[in-house]
Amino acid sequence: MTRAMRALVAGVLGLTLVACSSTEAEKPADQPTGKPTEEPVEAGGLVETTVGSDGHRMRVPAGWSVSLFARIPGARLLAWTPDRRLLVSRPKFGDVLELTPAPTGGAPAQQTLVEGLNQPHGLDFVGDTLYLAESDQVDTFPYADGKVLRKKVVVAGLPDAKSPELGGAYAHALKSVAVGPDGSIYVSVGSTGNVSVEDRDARPERATILKAPPGGGTPVTFAHGVRNGTGLAIAPDGAVWTAVNNRDNIADPADGKVKTKYVNDHPVEPLARLTQGRDLGWPFCNPDTDLAFDRDVQLNADGKRLDCASLPPVEQAMGAHSAPLGLSFATEPGLPAPYGKGALVGIHGSWNRKPPRAPEVSFFAWKDGGLGPQQTLLSGFQDENGNRWGRPVMAVQGPDQAIYVSDDLAGAIYRVSWPAT
Repeated sequence: MTRAMRALVAGVLGLTLVACSSTEAEKPADQPTGKPTEEPVEAGGLVETTVGSDGHRMRVPAGWSVSLFARIPGARLLAWTPDRRLLVSRPKFGDVLELTPAPTGGAPAQQTLVEGLNQPHGLDFVGDTLYLAESDQVDTFPYADGKVLRKKVVVAGLPDAKSPELGGAYAHALKSVAVGPDGSIYVSVGSTGNVSVEDRDARPERATILKAPPGGGTPVTFAHGVRNGTGLAIAPDGAVWTAVNNRDNIADPADGKVKTKYVNDHPVEPLARLTQGRDLGWPFCNPDTDLAFDRDVQLNADGKRLDCASLPPVEQAMGAHSAPLGLSFATEPGLPAPYGKGALVGIHGSWNRKPPRAPEVSFFAWKDGGLGPQQTLLSGFQDENGNRWGRPVMAVQGPDQAIYVSDDLAGAIYRVSWPAT
């Protein structure tokens, strides 16, 4: 694809800038109702509805509804327990909360499952074992009847702001965790900054997805050049996928200058299927809107640092600076027609793009081991002037088939449902 064609595609896609903010709003006074507050109104392909008593409006597919499930300040990543309770990590508070849905559909019961942790973030279950990623390690806990016991560290020594060699400077310290079909433990380790070349030579390597053996142990690098792969999940076929927060302020390859018009739509945010040794290029190669990689003219103009042409294109992507965070797969039975099985991605929205990339929950249909194009499931968190009242972090399908969405700006969990759920 020529540069001119790429520019045309970029204009059509209209993409956004990075994703590290977890700013929280004041806790609103209204409480969960379990039901939407009014009938939706048609609004440009999706339907619009009001959620909560503060008048915030969201857009969802026709026939769907959205309600306030719980008020959870600092809500980040989500996971369902084997006995149908929803876990919510809160790095800011050092704890994981447990929400037990009410049989009548009202506000869930809340309790602290585990506390006193170091920026807990990623959550995953294998049977009755909870895997939990702190900023410096991965733990396991046996789980039963709403409680956990006997914390065990299975991956230790992960870098964070307390690592002596980093001197307190770590922009992407939060970790995510996913466990493969064979029990291997995958951990996202973000870069220390926007452009920090030394991360690629660190031990353990940063800006990676690491892999530890089943049961735990010393991890090895599974995928390189993953600037901040907070979205980390296992697909229906057992493959490892990541949704990546890519870098800011890259120069236009055409003239080597950093320009707002170019930066607004470059580089895209990869949604990639990982295999052992795969390299997603950061910071020497940047995925363009055609999903292939360009040389970074500031760091790799001659291609000697990394051969960008040798890197396979990413499978899918979101607009630049979309800031994808949580990634999950809705598989059995998936979402109602026309969606079906696929990936759910929490799009946090840009922090410094002009104009801002809007937050949303996106869906990518699953087919033959791959993912289709991005589709918007839930939007309306940002007005036409770029002002926001919410920022989705993660969306997961519950045992009742509804979708549950965390929002760390509004401090909320939403329930998105359709007839028969």
